[in-house]
Amino acid sequence: MSSVRSTSQDPIHNGPWDVVVVGAGAAGLMTCLELPPDLNVLLLNRNAGRRSSSRWAQGGIAAVTGPDDSALFHGEDTLKAGAGLCDGDAVRLLVDQAPHCVERLLSLGMAFDRNPDGSLATTLEAAHSQHRVLHVQDRTGRALVDVLRERVEARPGLVHRRGVRVTQLWVEDQRCCGVQILDGPWLHWVPARAVVLATGGGGHLYTNTTNPPQACGEGVVLSWQAGAAVDDLEFVQFHPTALKLAHAPCFLISEAVRGEGAVLVDPSGQSPVAMLTQRDLAPRDQVSRALLQAMRTQGLNHLGLDLSPIPAEQAERRFPTILERCREYGLRPLQEPIPVAPAAHYWMGGVATDLQAATTIPGLFAVGEVACTGVHGANRLASNSLMECLVFARRLRDIALNERSAPTVSNQGLEPFKLSTAEPMPGQDHESLHRSINALRAACWDMAGVDRRVNGMRQALRELLQASSALQCSPLLEVMRNQEKDRCFQLEETCRSNLNLLLDLHHRQQASRLLLDACLFRTESRGGHYRSDAPSPLPQWRCHSRQVKGKSIHTRPVSD
Repeated sequence: MSSVRSTSQDPIHNGPWDVVVVGAGAAGLMTCLELPPDLNVLLLNRNAGRRSSSRWAQGGIAAVTGPDDSALFHGEDTLKAGAGLCDGDAVRLLVDQAPHCVERLLSLGMAFDRNPDGSLATTLEAAHSQHRVLHVQDRTGRALVDVLRERVEARPGLVHRRGVRVTQLWVEDQRCCGVQILDGPWLHWVPARAVVLATGGGGHLYTNTTNPPQACGEGVVLSWQAGAAVDDLEFVQFHPTALKLAHAPCFLISEAVRGEGAVLVDPSGQSPVAMLTQRDLAPRDQVSRALLQAMRTQGLNHLGLDLSPIPAEQAERRFPTILERCREYGLRPLQEPIPVAPAAHYWMGGVATDLQAATTIPGLFAVGEVACTGVHGANRLASNSLMECLVFARRLRDIALNERSAPTVSNQGLEPFKLSTAEPMPGQDHESLHRSINALRAACWDMAGVDRRVNGMRQALRELLQASSALQCSPLLEVMRNQEKDRCFQLEETCRSNLNLLLDLHHRQQASRLLLDACLFRTESRGGHYRSDAPSPLPQWRCHSRQVKGKSIHTRPVSD
């Protein structure tokens, strides 16, 4: 089977597929390259274009490459940032395999920045004890995704389809054996021997975020609905320094800028993080809370990031993308502080996986931000996320496929049954659905953001449960949920558009509900989870939270 890279007017054929990979960011692309070369792989990309959180990553990739550093130091930094919730085996796997993954990237053509002597250039980021963050100026994520995509497109036996959305996981006899997809006008089932989710995180559940719109927790919801365990959803990392301008979207100002010497300042030039031991390079949760407190005290909606300590020539060479974007919005980043504020950035929680990237459902795997591997604990160490994608994708070289072939779908399965547009229910027209999404994002930011308030979260959860119950009655969602495996629906354009938007709201509601349940369950503050009514960590809460559909939320011990 040759590699195919474009969208098509015809529905995706029924295979047989060995593996379906869902998501085409760094995790999904690296998974495609690491899977055994004799497998037939279907790569599904919800986006028709090239947007992904991985592509937006600026800072870099953490790995030990210098003589003064060691896996021990990298591991200690990771464990310290994780605030007692990192699983030891997962951290050891990450730090031990990271240098090998760097070698793999170099062999694929990744052109990291280098020092004048030809050695790999590294920078310092928050909570790292050593300079170990490899980079490509301030566009490391884009450079990584571009290299991986070029290699993936040349992989034999792979079909890459853009603009395709996974709507349900196919689980039979307690095994995952395929997916339901919305492929242009076609809604149908695709069988596979294994499914790998690489759908990213959930930062876009919040109003203020550095994430693209598709980062709305969809992979977590699909897995939870199918019966998989999800862990630690209360832990969300808020990046301290996102651009904050009324006429501009949130734009990440990389932590590497502070690593090179930039400092945070209030309008009088004082440091809002002076009380922190590591000041500007303290862990992200500490810096974000300090900024929020200073903003509230002074009645501000942003503070400043002063780049003047960095020599201008160095700043221009190291951060061209950041400086260019700031100038596009009329700022003078080397002459005056950049206005910044915290924004949702990374979800430490996700679908529970083991060291082989396997979920609790046989045949279902997860790689990247959608997964909770145990590496990040309560607070991710900067630049460990891209490396986590590479390390756990590498584990799929030995993927455990279902022994039997994927279920067969009769040829009649691709004969379309035309589904006409149904009149939307009250409150489910496009304008109302968009309003509901925006209101939900605002509620998450206000009640479950940097500083969480128990009464607000309870009220938000009550309103969410009521709204979610009403949406469940949508005829379109009912048709989708009950589609027979050997039927293929052809949706009219308005019907397809309505279903897409209904799914957006439905998945956001479910993800937000799981998030709020987890935040209310953990009655302490730790890492990326801070509750104003319980502001300190408690020893009895040194455990993971776990949610499984149909069961009460419960705890799981940390593996040392």
